[in-house]
Amino acid sequence: MNFSILIHETADVVARRADPAQRQNLYAPIGAYLQALRNAGVFVGGAGLEAPATASVLSANGAGWKVQDGPFADTKEQLAGLIIIDAPDRARAMEWAQRFPVLPGRKIELRANLVPPQE
Repeated sequence: MNFSILIHETADVVARRADPAQRQNLYAPIGAYLQALRNAGVFVGGAGLEAPATASVLSANGAGWKVQDGPFADTKEQLAGLIIIDAPDRARAMEWAQRFPVLPGRKIELRANLVPPQE
């Protein structure tokens, strides 16, 4: 069963990623975490995301899509990245989510991925 670990960070933490020295401090622990996921055979995929100002939001308007480009209103936390893991159940996925490196201004959200219906 696949689970997504969604990484939310404050605007301050997201902004620190632009500084190469800060980026190294932020990403070194995550690199070790990702290696542990790979070693355990549960890593499926994932990526860090660019800052929200680079995003485009597509909203359904009944006849198609309305596109709005960033920047958007400031929020307390911003989606900064995601990791997809394969775990036998929610309890094991939660164990992996709780191993993600702790940093003030960071929250982790765990969600089971829906399985698309077979055709």
